[in-house]
Amino acid sequence: MTEAEETMKVQLYIRAHNLKNVAGAFKGTSDPFAVVTVLGNNRSAKPEVLGKTEVMKNTLNPDWTTTFEVDYELGEPKNILVKVFDEVRKGDNKPMGSAQFCVGSVLGAKGNTKAKKLAGGNGTLFVRAQKAKDYGSLKLKMSGVKIANTDGFFGKSDPYYQITKKVEGLRGSEYDVVHRSEVIKNNLNPNWKSEMIDLRTLCDGDLDMILKLDVYDYESDGKNELIGGIETSINGLINAKGRGGFDITSKKGKQKGTLKIHQAEVVGGDDAYARATTATATAPAPSAPPIGMMANMNIAPNSSASRPTAPKPSFTDFMSGGCEMSLCVAIDFTGSNGDPRKPGTLHYMGDEHTMNDYEKAISSIGSILANYDHDKKYPVYGFGAKYNGVVQHCFQCGTNSEVDGIDGIIGAYKQTFKSGLVMSGPTVFTEVLQTAAAFAVSGQENAARNGMQNYTTLLILSDGAVSDLAATAQCLNSIKNAPLSVVIVGIGGADFGSMTFLDDQASDID
Repeated sequence: MTEAEETMKVQLYIRAHNLKNVAGAFKGTSDPFAVVTVLGNNRSAKPEVLGKTEVMKNTLNPDWTTTFEVDYELGEPKNILVKVFDEVRKGDNKPMGSAQFCVGSVLGAKGNTKAKKLAGGNGTLFVRAQKAKDYGSLKLKMSGVKIANTDGFFGKSDPYYQITKKVEGLRGSEYDVVHRSEVIKNNLNPNWKSEMIDLRTLCDGDLDMILKLDVYDYESDGKNELIGGIETSINGLINAKGRGGFDITSKKGKQKGTLKIHQAEVVGGDDAYARATTATATAPAPSAPPIGMMANMNIAPNSSASRPTAPKPSFTDFMSGGCEMSLCVAIDFTGSNGDPRKPGTLHYMGDEHTMNDYEKAISSIGSILANYDHDKKYPVYGFGAKYNGVVQHCFQCGTNSEVDGIDGIIGAYKQTFKSGLVMSGPTVFTEVLQTAAAFAVSGQENAARNGMQNYTTLLILSDGAVSDLAATAQCLNSIKNAPLSVVIVGIGGADFGSMTFLDDQASDID
């Protein structure tokens, strides 16, 4: 795994809904803005303020266009704090609430979007994440001709234009505001200034993505009125440059003026890729493992005409493309772990206030992988124990086929010791691998019926090397086409050197 694959830039989009009005009596509606801070992973690390959004006047449902970039390393916790304030021009800004988000959890959520209730205030904050790429910028200069007047006989419209794109959010397809122009006061023939707009924000580098270009009349009370608009694309704007322009229409289809395109060109970025006319954000089928940065298996100790070739998709690309992630866990109950009633053994259950080695691994490693699971429900398997005198190499832990959250995994693990098992051996992974592969295939088939994708990670926790390496390698080869990655974590101080053989096999398969 290279450093470039480990660390990537993630772009964050922020909006809020149903904020509490804190402007005060007879002072209108709040003017909210948000401040975004990256929190340190430990007490000694200082928080880093990324910046703040623009101020949205007189609204309790701000959809900020300012975005924020963070460096994100897969598996490393990255938490951000978003504080919302009401701007007070003469005095201290008033707090409207705050919420904390884990970037990995946002990436793993439906539509790469996470919603949280604001602490210390009313309303909901939404954060959306996607991989940041350098597609360059759109240099855009427009003017309006005979824009309809919505201010009556005694005034003129104060027009600005707004661009929105369709994204997949918590409720399916929805439109995000990605750019707003300046407001031109009292002018039905506005001449907006030339702007450089980030193509990543604007259209994810897809020059043919359909965008909504709307013209609004600005109102000081925040109730801006839609004058008219069109649907177009970056290529549509480029092709319209210097021509007759676009007629904008109201929702009822009435003409409301004309937009003239004086300048529209793509500058900067990776020309070979950003200028391609089609650059879809949809990930390829997950038969090629999306967790390429993990490899297919990790063994870790416990602690335009000719389209350019697109870069190899990363984990974030798959998540942004709508690929759902699933996690299943397999736990080693072989006798080599020691008697769980004796202190110092790996499964020791005698101290309710201290986690044993397996619980620590579930909590620390499982919680990282669980961030990306789409429904936070996990199958938990056991292997290496006897029931009724027969060794079982794959059995269900707990009473439910799937459990809720990391606490559910630990609960199912503890219930297993009350199920009448006898810890035995040998250490065999093959049945667990086959069961997880079947789970992964079933998950992908169910997702495909809904036009989605699904990919599964199997986390195996074991205290020692497998008994039959050749059989395990053969099993891995037999399930290589399943949408599945396997992560093996060694528990305790045993020698796991021989397991490197499996890692080599996985590399050959991948």
